[in-house]
Amino acid sequence: MASAASAPPTPSSLKRIVAASLIGTTIEWYDFFLYGSAAALVFNELFFPNSDPLVGTLLSFLTYAVGFAARPIGALVFGHFGDRLGRKKLLVLSLLLMGGATFAIGLLPTYGTIGVAAPVLLTALRLVQGFALGGEWGGAVLLVSEHGDAERRGFWASWPQTGAPAGQLLATGVLSLLTATLSDGAFGSWGWRIPFLLSGVLVMVGLWIRLSVDESPVFKEALAQAEARKAAEAASASGSEPEKMPLVSVLRHHWRDVLVAMGARMAENISYYVITAFILVYATTSAGVSKQTALNAVLIASAVHFAVIPAWGALSDRVGRRPVYLLGAAGVGLWMFPFFRLIDTGGFGNLILAVTVGLVFHGAMYAPQAAFFSEMFATRMRYSGASIGAQFASVAAGAPAPLIATALLAEYDDSTPIALYVIAAVLLTLVAVGVAKETRHRDLADVSAPSDAEPAPVAPPADARTV
Repeated sequence: MASAASAPPTPSSLKRIVAASLIGTTIEWYDFFLYGSAAALVFNELFFPNSDPLVGTLLSFLTYAVGFAARPIGALVFGHFGDRLGRKKLLVLSLLLMGGATFAIGLLPTYGTIGVAAPVLLTALRLVQGFALGGEWGGAVLLVSEHGDAERRGFWASWPQTGAPAGQLLATGVLSLLTATLSDGAFGSWGWRIPFLLSGVLVMVGLWIRLSVDESPVFKEALAQAEARKAAEAASASGSEPEKMPLVSVLRHHWRDVLVAMGARMAENISYYVITAFILVYATTSAGVSKQTALNAVLIASAVHFAVIPAWGALSDRVGRRPVYLLGAAGVGLWMFPFFRLIDTGGFGNLILAVTVGLVFHGAMYAPQAAFFSEMFATRMRYSGASIGAQFASVAAGAPAPLIATALLAEYDDSTPIALYVIAAVLLTLVAVGVAKETRHRDLADVSAPSDAEPAPVAPPADARTV
């Protein structure tokens, strides 16, 4: 029977929870994307000055990719403790780790000051960023998904997803303002540090808001029932099998869902970093576009991206997660060749069109992803399952995407191989989502494993909840 813990939140409290998740994810994505933009614009000169410019960019993107390598570790650690202790505590920790690492990058000496130690320290701080982000995403989307009503879960859960374009918008906006107001020499000398140091202020704001929300009622109810079951088992000395670690349960009951989530992430993750990070290299080196122009195009497109994500999320509540996701993946694949051809013209309007359409299609994948992944996994292993599925894919997808794209450009001096690379990822995603089951009608209060092969012998009453 539903407990008081599971009572739906009031509209005002739900909006506060959504706002807390959105602001927290915006700050964390700001920190993460700021590094990617700086890697494309200045880190090659500051931390790898003895390399050819394009080789320096490759090395810079290599440190960028290292952050993705730490994300699965963060997913495992945060997922485990998030399923045991709750979503809120781990979200506060992830925000502190991310903000601290980003602030430290702003204080970091460059290669010209301390030599090879500079890129080593830069890489270490990037690892901390990746570790924190690996735990952030799952907790943020679950906190909203498990608070929101089932009928509009896709819409409400899509709001933390807007933290990505909002963070991109904020990071690109700050960099664009600085490059517009400072000379190249001033920006390369000290101006690049300002947006990293700004993270310290943003983290304080994020913590104040994030500490004000309650733990997920669905999780609290599941935890209470699990503790009651343990107490009953101990009292009866039944010798029942002890509760497994969330990771073990995920791999036992949800391994197919993990593979689906990883496949779904391929096109979404690769296309995003090609469209928003690699474009800063391609537009400035191959199309002859200035840094300022490229940043402004990403800035405008990110604003549109932010606006369309909730609309795609709402549509997924009406037609399902899979149709919207498949539409986005197919759209990205079809857009790749026009995307590069528009950039090659060097026109600002064409550059805006290229990036904006690409991000609109990307939003159709990214918006339903939060609800889609949350609905795949049972409550007591949901943080682990959603985080593992999302973050393990990032190692093969988003991590090497700018690196591979830059290497292909260096080897072939043409955009065709890069477009084909993204299209190959799209095909993987189409297969993964195509074979997945629709999830929008699943009850998140059900803490059993939806993918279990063993059916229940007797259907429970309508108001009962499986533990």
